Amino acid sequence: MTGILENRIKSMANLSAEAFGLLMNSMQPKPIGKGQYLLKEGQVCKAIYYVEKGYLRTFYTKDGKEINTRFSFENDFVTELKSLRSAIPSDYSIQTGEETVVWEFTKEKLLDLYGQSVEIESFGRNLLEQMLIDQEEHANLFKIYSPTERYQYVIRQFPHLLQRVSLSHLSSYLGIARETLSRIRKNP
Repeated sequence: MTGILENRIKSMANLSAEAFGLLMNSMQPKPIGKGQYLLKEGQVCKAIYYVEKGYLRTFYTKDGKEINTRFSFENDFVTELKSLRSAIPSDYSIQTGEETVVWEFTKEKLLDLYGQSVEIESFGRNLLEQMLIDQEEHANLFKIYSPTERYQYVIRQFPHLLQRVSLSHLSSYLGIARETLSRIRKNP
């Protein structure tokens, strides 16, 4: 597995073997059962996670209803940036959607590594920039596209969502009622 993770990390920063070794030695894989939380709303986020296997969903609760904002699959990084950066309670929860294995990069260890290696600091900056771009892309779905266009976008860009995520979670992610999603799926 570390080959895939190594390629993902090196796609974001040119790390020497020494810097990559420091980074890898600061973490290890962590298996987590389906439905378990990596972060609960109200907790302070203290890590960035890399998904080796399975998937995570990021959501918040409004009026007792869960609103999905992101699904993170194999080879994705995920965190709650505002809470991680500011050390304030998170507005979001991050939960496993199936049996999952993540690699955990704790903020404390990363900050220590940034002081040891400019290369690792560059990786961290590039990673956070990529995560911000991903968030902006999701936000643009709602600014630019109609519900039908959002569904078509998911079919084109993230077809695996349709096989692995429930219709209820998918409709919440798309910002539409489940019944509306069913109608859109019947008449694409």
